[in-house]
Amino acid sequence: MGIRTGQQYIDALKSRKPEVWLNGSLIESVYDEPYFHQPIQEIAKLFDLQHDPKYQEELTHVCEETGERVATSFLFAKSYEDIMKRSKAFEVVARQTYGLMGRTPDFLNTVVTSLAQNSWFLAKYNQDWAKNIEAYYRHIRDNDVFLTHAIVNPQNDRSKSSHQQSDMFTHLGAVEERPEGLVVRGAKMLATLAALTDEVIVYSFPGFAPGDERYALAFAVPIDVKGLKIICREPVQDGTRSTFDHPLASRYEEMDALLIFEDVLVPWDRVFLYNNVEAANLLYPMTGIAEQPAHQSGVRGYIKLAFAVEVACKVADSIGVDQFLNVQRDLGELVQSVEVIRALLRTAEHEFTITEHGEARLNPDALETIRGMMPEMYPRAIEVMQTIGAGGLLMMPTEADFLNPELRPSIDRHYGGREGVDAELRMKIFKLAWDLCGEGFGMRALQYERYYTGDPVRKRAIYYNKFKKQYSFDLVDSILAKKEEVREKQII
Repeated sequence: MGIRTGQQYIDALKSRKPEVWLNGSLIESVYDEPYFHQPIQEIAKLFDLQHDPKYQEELTHVCEETGERVATSFLFAKSYEDIMKRSKAFEVVARQTYGLMGRTPDFLNTVVTSLAQNSWFLAKYNQDWAKNIEAYYRHIRDNDVFLTHAIVNPQNDRSKSSHQQSDMFTHLGAVEERPEGLVVRGAKMLATLAALTDEVIVYSFPGFAPGDERYALAFAVPIDVKGLKIICREPVQDGTRSTFDHPLASRYEEMDALLIFEDVLVPWDRVFLYNNVEAANLLYPMTGIAEQPAHQSGVRGYIKLAFAVEVACKVADSIGVDQFLNVQRDLGELVQSVEVIRALLRTAEHEFTITEHGEARLNPDALETIRGMMPEMYPRAIEVMQTIGAGGLLMMPTEADFLNPELRPSIDRHYGGREGVDAELRMKIFKLAWDLCGEGFGMRALQYERYYTGDPVRKRAIYYNKFKKQYSFDLVDSILAKKEEVREKQII
């Protein structure tokens, strides 16, 4: 089949009935739930974009194996040209949602592509695992399947490993082997957009200890598989908010969910790793599922940061405060932060290497630096936006006020900005900013940027320890190695 249309995505969504819980109620139809309506339309637009002549060459390529057009995110990266083709595709998708939807289809397409391209690693432990991931890659590529993933354990007793929890199946683990597949039980999070996807892939960060064998898992199942319960977090909009009052939350809210597997049967041909602590701990460093998805998330983060900085600049301009030196300093800092991320992306892309298995991988240090700096740069952009907007962010009238002919003259008189910025334009700018820096939608987007790659403190510490172990410190060693130069005392 190759690339899907938005309508085909919607038709598939309507054909399923996953067990989705929202606000204490079981959702009868995901498509007909008002809360999900607009996010579904935004995702459908991304599928349609693949058929748009303006973007098709960037977002798709002709598959050598099938001869059909498939998404560029499924392209095996083997050269600089491949890297840049994927980079451009990531940027096109990110710009459609202003970087605010972190789990668009291209993200997990890239994860599975990386796993398939490095199936040699899984083959070292089990030939079937390698065959399974290669077949699964072809399945999602050829059918344009939309995936979510769940890779983090619930925050229970974090001082203990999975097998030490009070309940053996608090965290997701294997229950039993059957002829037809593996039975799993327990929970995983954060499954972003789970209710709106086709399937879920499960794997985990490194950190397994002896005794955690049953939790060392990687597999995929349909999102409506029997026994899978999807519990959504509290929504930040109810599906009825206007795009005037909430231009972002009404369109781009990504529902996150806890996935509870209640004796779910995973067919053996969908099991990619099982009961092997060593393989689970090496999955990230050996398969490229750190670097390749980091490319997509780096491009998306760059667009998201650039968007936030543009909004902050527009807020300052609309009320004329960007004439003040302190505001110019803060905005200059934000503009430079965008340039830093852009430069790091270009460095990562240009300084690629080819592995012994023919995979083109970006510079991991540049990518990890993006991951280290974004959790600080994006919150800083939001802080500056909050400071510049000040009390004005809290005082915007609603669309209903604006449309009321009795109130309109007062609104036009008192809500305008600097010369040339009328009340309507200023309201739109400030509402956009409030959606991003004050509402629940914006706070979720902020928290996402802080933690979507893991604990930033732990990750930076890991990076330093790796640096200390591998770096040669030649500059310091060279000066320490110089022989002492003794000056003769001058005789006066």
